[in-house]
This record gives sequence, C-alpha cells and structure tokens, in this order.
Amino acid sequence: MSEPRPTTATEILRDAFGRVADEFPAALQGLDAETLLWRPDPEANSIGWLTWHLTRVQDDHLAGVGDVEQVWQTQGFAQEFQLPYAVEAIGYGHTSADVGDFQVADVDLLCRYHAAVHEMTLRVLDGLEAGGAPAYARIVDRRWDPPVTAAVRLVSVIGDTTAHLGQIGYLRGMAERQRAVRP
Repeated sequence: MSEPRPTTATEILRDAFGRVADEFPAALQGLDAETLLWRPDPEANSIGWLTWHLTRVQDDHLAGVGDVEQVWQTQGFAQEFQLPYAVEAIGYGHTSADVGDFQVADVDLLCRYHAAVHEMTLRVLDGLEAGGAPAYARIVDRRWDPPVTAAVRLVSVIGDTTAHLGQIGYLRGMAERQRAVRP
C-alpha cells in the first residue's frame, strides 16, 4: 500500500522541504575540499557557497515566517562556519569576490546546518497548520509591492532551494568530468 498523498498546504510544503532535505546530503556525499570550493570560472558560485546560501535563505525566511530565531545564530553555526560575512548575511547580493571568500569545505558541517534548519522549518510549518488559512495569508514582508504573505514566501523558498540543489548537481557533474579528463 502506498503512502497517502499530501492534501493540505502544510502537508505539501512538508513534502517539498522534505525532498530537499532528503537530497541535500547525497548531493554533497563524497565531495572533497577542492570540489566543494571549485568554481568553473571566477564569476561562478561554488558548491560549498551554494549549499550555505540555500540553507541561509531557508533559515532566514522560515524564521521570519514563524517569528522564531534563526538556527544560524541560536545553534552556533555562525561561529562554527567562521565566515568573513556579517552575521545576518544570507548570500543575496554577494559579489564574485564574496563567493570566493567562502572557504568552508566541511561536508558534515554543511549537512548538520541544513538538517537543523530543516527541523526548524518543520516546526514553523506545524505552527502555520495550527493557525489555519489566516496564518498563510499573514503579511511577512512589507518591503515589496504587493507585500509578501507567508504562503508566497514559502513557495519562493522552495523554488530557490530546488533551483540551487539542481545547480549543485550540475556543478558536481562538471567538476567530476573535469577531474576525469585531467592528465
């Protein structure tokens, strides 16, 4: 017998974020420091930076939706990563030089951070479920026109995380092919 399909907004979002969380470790498994930090050209992102960025965006945006503190600060990941960025940085607006400054090549650390953010994400989604439809309609960001609702923010985060996960897979394939043709 197959599992029941998600039917509520929260179930659908839990499924979408769950798929990213399930694929995340496999996308990084077995990568060495050189591959994590490899950039196909000086303007490109690295796998390491992309994994950090997609997790930081999810952490920042879901904390905002749930009106909770970010895992980045509360669980000590900002200190553990020791990045040369402001503590509130999520990668949005980073220059090529900023991306080049990312030197974290620890797959376990990247995976632990994402797993912690995923757990927070599930708690936020459960809170929204308890609040019903009005919780999804709540305005979470007035800097845009029209203002961003919780529902729109969540769909945006899913879109970004899945896009970046695809970019990570593409970069990994490029790096592995490049390594295979080296003399």
